[in-house]
Amino acid sequence: MKLSSTLVALSLGFASACAVAQTNAPAGPAPATLDDRTVAANEAAGQAAALAWLTQLDRGMWGEAWDQSSRVFRTNVPLGTWMDNVPKTRGILGAAKERKVGEIIFRTELAGQPAGAYVSVLYVSQFPGKEPMEEIVTTVREPDGRWRVTGYSTR
Repeated sequence: MKLSSTLVALSLGFASACAVAQTNAPAGPAPATLDDRTVAANEAAGQAAALAWLTQLDRGMWGEAWDQSSRVFRTNVPLGTWMDNVPKTRGILGAAKERKVGEIIFRTELAGQPAGAYVSVLYVSQFPGKEPMEEIVTTVREPDGRWRVTGYSTR
């Protein structure tokens, strides 16, 4: 339980604006003006970016994960802070043995953030010797069209 509390505190401290928004109840589905195929394509792209980023964490590739994060994430979490803290908290979990998608939500608004395209993915993850935990990863489509992680938390 202490490990989970530490991870949550670290995650919320790093990306507080995004983490608070993603741990609250989902804002609901995307507006009806987007067709189902567009929403599904956005969800798939956001999920792919989230999983790639989590794989970097699983492998202890802390710097690479930070580099692949969104501009907002990198602004809110300086590299030095990230490198000082993440190996001590997320690193002790090791690589996930199993990670199942629990829910994927596309939305165009995220509390405290500008309007855009956001995908939140809730994973139920199993780490060696630990109870299952939820990892919540929120990605954003940035102006260059690439999806990047803008928030991460565990519970």
